[in-house]
Amino acid sequence: MKGEKTMKKFLPAIAFLLLFASCKSSKDYLARRNEDKTLYDIVKQLNKHADDELATKALPEVYAQLQQTHLEKIESYRQSTDMKRWDKIAGEYAVLQGFHEAVVNSSAAARLITTVNYQKEIVAVKEDAAEDYFTAGNAYLNNNNWRDARKAYTAFKRADYWIDGYKNTEAKMDTAKQNSIVNVQINPVQDNSIYFNTGWSNNSFDYSSNNLSQNLVRDLGGKNAGRYPARFYTGRQAAYDSVIADWVVDLSLKEADIPRPTVYNYTRNVSQKVETGKDSSGNKTYTTVSATLHIQRQSFNARASMDINITEPATRKNILYDNIGQTYQWQQEVASYTGDSRALSSSDWNLINNRYNMPGRDDVMNELFKEIYPQVKNKIGNAVNW
Repeated sequence: MKGEKTMKKFLPAIAFLLLFASCKSSKDYLARRNEDKTLYDIVKQLNKHADDELATKALPEVYAQLQQTHLEKIESYRQSTDMKRWDKIAGEYAVLQGFHEAVVNSSAAARLITTVNYQKEIVAVKEDAAEDYFTAGNAYLNNNNWRDARKAYTAFKRADYWIDGYKNTEAKMDTAKQNSIVNVQINPVQDNSIYFNTGWSNNSFDYSSNNLSQNLVRDLGGKNAGRYPARFYTGRQAAYDSVIADWVVDLSLKEADIPRPTVYNYTRNVSQKVETGKDSSGNKTYTTVSATLHIQRQSFNARASMDINITEPATRKNILYDNIGQTYQWQQEVASYTGDSRALSSSDWNLINNRYNMPGRDDVMNELFKEIYPQVKNKIGNAVNW
């Protein structure tokens, strides 16, 4: 009897807590009504429990609020002239269409509200976007310069993205690509370096000659634009073909430090067991012999760097500036010995018989340019690509 009285005492409190929890859950749904995920959560709940009171009550209001929010965003984006507005508009319609499909694919949700199918609007946006980009592409193309031709190519490509093959955009892109090709003149290398190489060979390669620029023109494709949207010329070729360069590449050997070798002397003791005879029992006898290697090491670290500067003569605009540096290490050892020659190994004898074969300045520069050249070529190639 006492327990029943206690239970009756707490029944109003329990009922209040249940009512409070119910209201709180309802408010939770509505508080999140501007979040897209809320609608999917409600539909998911209805799929589990079609008679869920809170979800049933929340769905119409949540859908109406979300629909209004996204339509207002669409209207706002339509006021812009930014071409990227089409992506934003399409994104908003995609969200609205997602709501529609989520509801119509749920029998429990579909009986509660009627959603709008935005498929026609999505198709219309694609058509409007494709036409907008196509019109912009033609406007750029009509300016008859390589810079706007590149913008035209991008615009036509976007038109084709929205509708595949829109108004023969593939042919338009080909035309824009051809008109976007730049004429690039690569000038001979200017040697502005200072050599610190007293005692080195005077038979050096002439890096201020046309050799390097001619090689770059050839390896980048020359006048036949293929890999890159550019035609490459030496100064002489451009003059002969009456070509006005859109870009000019100037190369300058900024640093070429080839120092005298550093000399380092050190010694190394070696020893070997050698047979010296036999004992009274006929067994072989051995003794340890030793020698000292006197080793001289000569070495140097050479360095060269090249400035690469690409400019647009018509506007005096700098397209690219960079400095490419490279090092080359040389080292060689020779030796003499004192002591017993029988202590020496074959590798020791190689050092003793070795002779210094120091590379000349031209050899060092060739090694340095083997590393610098491909970097210069890649820098030019990357600059003309877009």
